[in-house]
Amino acid sequence: MRAKSFKYWITQELHEQFGLERVEPSILLSNWLASDGEITIEETNRLNSLRSQLRENVDYWNEEELKMKFIGQILDLVNIDSKNFRTFYDRTITVEVKGVKLNGKLDMLVATGFQVPKKPFFCVHEYKQETKRDGDPKGQLLVEMVALQALNQNDDPIYGCYVLGENWHFVVLENNQYCISDAFRATQDDVFMIFKMLRKIKEYVIELTKA
Repeated sequence: MRAKSFKYWITQELHEQFGLERVEPSILLSNWLASDGEITIEETNRLNSLRSQLRENVDYWNEEELKMKFIGQILDLVNIDSKNFRTFYDRTITVEVKGVKLNGKLDMLVATGFQVPKKPFFCVHEYKQETKRDGDPKGQLLVEMVALQALNQNDDPIYGCYVLGENWHFVVLENNQYCISDAFRATQDDVFMIFKMLRKIKEYVIELTKA
């Protein structure tokens, strides 16, 4: 059996190896993109502050600084963690899919469990500056989602997001079909939509964990 780390996959290989197919926005992605809900004054002020910091520093922050000073701050504001699931960072997973051992570290995922991630639902990948990325960020996220799908061993969709500096792309994988949103620019008013979509993930996970 051959093994290959997440960071070495490109999108074309995933199409060839696992039969992945990109489709137009599905009902799942369309519903996710329609995320609504009120944002409080406190949340608005915090998001405006984070947006200003990102605008000033996005070209200079390294990967860890972008993660800690912006992405992590928004996830903290969303407050995804609950009794039955929470966010995990830099967790290594290994799983066999169609005769290939997939392995590597996930930057962030939402899963059941409190010490060790069990059933995963959502992952975020990349945390890199737009001008300094290497490899195929989309392919790296997709292979992670394929791995999480295999771990779950069910038909539940996997949600994900890859971040390139100020640009956020949201992704849904259902069976072997995936769709990707246009970029949301976190230095602009899109930051409020990014917040709403991340908050919607918490609602989805609550529903899925009821089953």
